[in-house]
Amino acid sequence: MPGLTLQWMEGELAVCRLAPDAAHPAWADAPTFSCITRTAEELSIICPSEQVPPTIQSERGWRGLKLCGPFPFTAVGIMAAVTGPLAQAGISVLVVGTFDTDYVLVKSERREAVRLALEAAGHTFRGP
Repeated sequence: MPGLTLQWMEGELAVCRLAPDAAHPAWADAPTFSCITRTAEELSIICPSEQVPPTIQSERGWRGLKLCGPFPFTAVGIMAAVTGPLAQAGISVLVVGTFDTDYVLVKSERREAVRLALEAAGHTFRGP
């Protein structure tokens, strides 16, 4: 897999957990990035931290890393090319996929370690 181009997303994200039958809250929508997933066990929301009410169960302090795509659905090994070097560096991730691309969320305090591990693996960063 040739080196990928990656870009840090602006701002801090929170990963939230609501009851599986909870209504979709208005605060979860964001023009920049949000992800809402419902399962039989939970309603999970990822959105900017500043939008999450303090009463909501959440883990804050995540930063989003965009894999600059788009990538066809037939592409193989894209996520492994990113998560493999991060796993070797002891960095945990949360992955979100969209129609065009993928995002890797990492804890904010690991941002520099993420950059170093991924650059060493041949990937490049675009923007700040």
